[in-house]
Amino acid sequence: MMTTYSRAAATALASLLLLATPVLAQTSTQPAAKSDSGAKTSKPRTAASLECSKEADAKGLHGKERKKFRAECKKAAEEKK
Repeated sequence: MMTTYSRAAATALASLLLLATPVLAQTSTQPAAKSDSGAKTSKPRTAASLECSKEADAKGLHGKERKKFRAECKKAAEEKK
């Protein structure tokens, strides 16, 4: 009698696992990943922006220092026009 009970319990457990598998395999509802640039918008970068980034890279700037440098550089490039 114990064998019949064990088989019934194993069958019930297997059925639950089979029913739960599609729920676990569902894809997430997260939005698509951002582009490689990580920008919030997909505006094309200007030549001045790219040049200022290259200069910041050459100087080894990161974080707030880089952001400040690029803002000043782009402003100076805009004034030259």
